[in-house]
Amino acid sequence: MTQVHTEQPHAQKQDTQPGREAQMQPQPLSIRESYRGSGKLKGKVAFISGGDSGIGRSVALHFAREGAQIGIFYLEEDEDAKETQRLVEREGRRCLLYRGDVRSAPACRAAIEAVLAEFGQLDVLVNNAGEQHTAAELEDISIEQLHRTFETNLFGYFYMTQAALPHLHAGAVIINTGSVTAFRGSKRLIDYASTKGAIQSFTFSLAESLGEKRIRVNGVAPGPVWTPLIAATFSAEEIEKFGTDTLLKRAAQPAEIGPAYVFLASEDASYITGQFIHINGGAFIAA
Repeated sequence: MTQVHTEQPHAQKQDTQPGREAQMQPQPLSIRESYRGSGKLKGKVAFISGGDSGIGRSVALHFAREGAQIGIFYLEEDEDAKETQRLVEREGRRCLLYRGDVRSAPACRAAIEAVLAEFGQLDVLVNNAGEQHTAAELEDISIEQLHRTFETNLFGYFYMTQAALPHLHAGAVIINTGSVTAFRGSKRLIDYASTKGAIQSFTFSLAESLGEKRIRVNGVAPGPVWTPLIAATFSAEEIEKFGTDTLLKRAAQPAEIGPAYVFLASEDASYITGQFIHINGGAFIAA
């Protein structure tokens, strides 16, 4: 039985966003061997932005083990994407890879069209792609960084959802990846935290808009999780301490986040919309 390992991340630093999972030490755990699927998503098709690594990979593998066919949108991390595809196919499911930038509305539309051409339907949309950059002071955030962070984290959610909506039916599900920073702030990630706050409002408003169509919209707000984005954001010294300020004194593994997406995507959550699940190791109380 695979247990969630609690080894603290090693000192390391990647130079490009959103980071490469293949380069991380220790390697994140995407799904427990002991996780047993029960057909919760059998016959469904899910499309996941940022699905090549980190939380997105974990969601893809959990969905696949629950019976869903998978489509993945990723920026340029071909090695990570192909490994996720291999792992999904090992679960006996098909996995479509689509390379593109969520900041481009045409790319998002083309990706949705590719999913429909491959699978003939779309049942679950997971908006998950994101980036973050640290800044000591507000004045240190450049106009270019501000625009890029909002265009990736927020506009990308809008573009992908707009492209998917005409093809979603009653009973379909949208799940948005938020962050604990939307609810508690982050003095070194002001622009990132602001996008996550906007995603919170986007989720609530979209749930209200789509309720009559019986399309559910929810979100997951993780705390510190050991993903490539972390290795590409913080210094080596900060990574050695990453997550130790929570009540559980460690960062989460992606395998501890993915099951929440399964719950929200499945009939088990059929009366839940306009909500966020918080998975943060007690970060609120620790703060």
